[in-house]
Amino acid sequence: MTMTSVPAASRELLPSTSPLGLLTEDGRPVADPGLVMPADDVLLDLYRRMVVGRRFDRQATALTKQGRLAVYPSSHGQEACQIGAVAALREQDWLFPTYRDSVAIVTRGVDPIETLTLLQGGWHLGYDPYEHRVGPQCTPLATNTLHAVGLAHAARYQGEDTVALVLLGDGATSEGDTHEALNFAGVWQAPVVFLVQNNGYAISVPLSKQTAAPSLAAKGIGYGVPAKSIDGNDAPAVYTTVRDAVETARTGGGPTLIEAMTYRIEAHTNADDANRYRDPGEVAAWLGRDPVDRLERYLTDTGVLDATSRAAITDEAERFASRVRDGMNVDPEVDPAELFAHVYASPTTALREQAALLAAEIAEDQS
Repeated sequence: MTMTSVPAASRELLPSTSPLGLLTEDGRPVADPGLVMPADDVLLDLYRRMVVGRRFDRQATALTKQGRLAVYPSSHGQEACQIGAVAALREQDWLFPTYRDSVAIVTRGVDPIETLTLLQGGWHLGYDPYEHRVGPQCTPLATNTLHAVGLAHAARYQGEDTVALVLLGDGATSEGDTHEALNFAGVWQAPVVFLVQNNGYAISVPLSKQTAAPSLAAKGIGYGVPAKSIDGNDAPAVYTTVRDAVETARTGGGPTLIEAMTYRIEAHTNADDANRYRDPGEVAAWLGRDPVDRLERYLTDTGVLDATSRAAITDEAERFASRVRDGMNVDPEVDPAELFAHVYASPTTALREQAALLAAEIAEDQS
């Protein structure tokens, strides 16, 4: 196998001291030598996807309150991270999401009902990972980082043009799996992009109690992995940074660690009371940095977005939410025998015994 390799030593390892960005909080453009503003059609598509994604998030939150979902971790406020990153991927690339990345999964093209199946407590994963190249939605922190590095390394070994994007939160960077994944990625120069959505809290634990590092991006230097710090509420900046990192990985330049500074507006999940550990004033301050509003102001000021196109996007979002609502309000037909399907390629003796026992109990109840 022949490929061009750019040693990590030839790339800048240390991130900038302040997050890179292309838009101010009020939607004005910023000239940044490290980033290039995407074309207007790309920006309009990012905005459309964020509006649809937020409406999906609101609908999923409502479904949880109605008992249609067992749990739902909202990503309100983190749309720029998830959508900007996924939009930068190519069709042949892989996405490795976490439990909070349902919007990213839907943006990748996975059916929204299938996306929510796991959070509903339904059948296995809910979607076919190979159809859209989306790994299983990861509930244990950081295990997806190793999956991403393994797949990326294997793809390169086989001569495939594939890059893996793994999403993780600030809490996941405190896990040993992230250390191992970054270390292997650096040693192997694996074509993988790590995007840390630093939303300030690992459930109730603030970042200050997780690490003494000056930033999470700064950790990359210990693994020989170049890193960048960006404004995670700036969709153009996220898109451009991830796109550049994917291109670097694709051309043999190895992995990139990206820390995106963002904020989780809602509670950790519907089972969490965020008022117990954070000040409402902090939330209000971050609402003023809203990623959807920020891009909308820029597109409006530049004439790319007008009242007609805004209304069309809003209508699309409502239709999407209606589809989700209708789909989730249909009771699934459940076959208890499916509990034993796809556990092993060839069922073990113990598994067969358990399946037979359950079948016997069901038959007895029905007799």
